[in-house]
Amino acid sequence: MNIRDLIRQASALLESAGCDSARVDAELLLMHTWKINRTDLIIRAFDEVPEAIQKAFQKVIKRREAREPVAYITEEKEFWSRPFRVTPDVLIPRPETEHLIEELLERLPNQNGAYTFCDIGTGSGCIAITLACEYPQARTVATDISEAALAIARSNAEQLGVSERVSFRHGDMLQAIAPDDGPFDVIISNPPYVAFHEMDDLEAELDHEPRSALTDESDGLQFLATILNEGSERLKPEGLIIVETGICGLPETPPQLEMNKEIFDLAGHLRGGVYQAG
Repeated sequence: MNIRDLIRQASALLESAGCDSARVDAELLLMHTWKINRTDLIIRAFDEVPEAIQKAFQKVIKRREAREPVAYITEEKEFWSRPFRVTPDVLIPRPETEHLIEELLERLPNQNGAYTFCDIGTGSGCIAITLACEYPQARTVATDISEAALAIARSNAEQLGVSERVSFRHGDMLQAIAPDDGPFDVIISNPPYVAFHEMDDLEAELDHEPRSALTDESDGLQFLATILNEGSERLKPEGLIIVETGICGLPETPPQLEMNKEIFDLAGHLRGGVYQAG
């Protein structure tokens, strides 16, 4: 079977399984399986696909039919134009989280500044490592309650050449921060903010992602409130807390912080908030 027909056949299977981007997924998975690029898919459309590649491709298509995310199958996801290794131990980085990076870059335009950052619930390390890459003089502390997630984050930091400037801490939220880690110029986080009652309505792919990275098993505001209340004690004067959120919105602003800005995406949906210490 040639490339064009193989892609067409796989796309039909994925579409029947309810995958929204069936053809794109099929193309990505064939490129991954055969180690070829998108140009090859076009110029070699009528080339026969080796039998061994077809069999391997059929296996990964089966996984995608079961709604396993493409990123877990390929073990890679791009974030801020950099490749990050991902496994089912970590949440898959999403474009929405890039709004946090955009906001921080706007607030701190001097990218040679010797800032101190803290990323709460780092997962794959995409936020902490991106900040280390964008601010080469900065020091970043990244926490997570999952040792497995921290192992992935450490490998990403090493792969992207910033492991010497990112310190990883194991523990629950801000409790993982060592006494001498702060104070911080910015605390940033994409915490679990999906409310318990929303979980059953999520797309099937999210069943494969770590539940503890998605929901607080409550109203979605619990971890956000903890970050705002406890994080304020870890900030430098006029330091910032930047958090991501979703349908749950944002918790009440504690008296020691000022709500500085609500972050909206291009569709007008609330995506986060920026808070400043008094």
